[in-house]
Amino acid sequence: MFTYPLLDEWVGHGIRVHVKHENFQPTNSFKVRNGLSFMSALPADRRDRGVVAATRGNHGLGIAFAGRVFGVRTTICVPVGNNPDKNAGVRALGARLVEEGRDYDESLVVAQRILAEEGGTLAHSTNDRNVVAGAATMSLEALSQVPELNAMVIAIGGGSQAVGALTVAQALRPSLTVYGVQAAGASAAHDSWHAKTMRSVDSASTIADGLATRTAYELTFPALRDGLAGFITVTDGEITEAMRVLLRTTHSLVEPAGAAGLAGLQALAPTLAGQCVGIVISGGNVDEATLRQVLDRRA
Repeated sequence: MFTYPLLDEWVGHGIRVHVKHENFQPTNSFKVRNGLSFMSALPADRRDRGVVAATRGNHGLGIAFAGRVFGVRTTICVPVGNNPDKNAGVRALGARLVEEGRDYDESLVVAQRILAEEGGTLAHSTNDRNVVAGAATMSLEALSQVPELNAMVIAIGGGSQAVGALTVAQALRPSLTVYGVQAAGASAAHDSWHAKTMRSVDSASTIADGLATRTAYELTFPALRDGLAGFITVTDGEITEAMRVLLRTTHSLVEPAGAAGLAGLQALAPTLAGQCVGIVISGGNVDEATLRQVLDRRA
């Protein structure tokens, strides 16, 4: 965990911000933890039949990386028009890349079709306990490094990162509050939390591709519903401003989903005044075209 005086100054309200740099992981995202946790728990006979995953990029990179480590054949399904750098990274790790569907949810249908045709095991990005266990190691590290943390503000797509944090907090620090943040254009989990029942949305339109899901998930929703202290949405404009702030104050490359936690913290700052708060830069896999738009303030 790192601290940056300039970042504290920008957030204001006497908040001490601690940053978890998951953008420095081998695949530039926390989801390499999820992939390794999933693959290490998979029995040998199922590894032999291969693994299939649907993704907007980072989960696929994590599964492809774990596949290379454990010698498992992997197929990664992404929607048409997906981040080209994430696609290239998946291929470079030796995975088969299948580009089909208009968004993550349709790519998941493609993955299920491939499983029906070819066999293998689905590595779901959210609905898998071993995936969530991998994500939990991030919060375990955070609390061991900064025992004085009062709260964490965590971006949510499917929710593995936030549920991992809630699980660790329940076991080690029940007083730690966890807040969720979702992109306003892909707000299924947020809407579900406020309605106290699972909901879906018709589309997931946001610059934060890592958060672009159209539904809440059976495994993570109950923990989010019962455990989050609050759940807000942020606009794409707030996310891209957070990207620029993180570049200026931490001098590290951040993808839109990785900046959503800071965008959420800014919105929650009056509520968290004077506290020690953790945020996660969950990934740094931003493609050049998007980065140029953000820096030129065209996004």
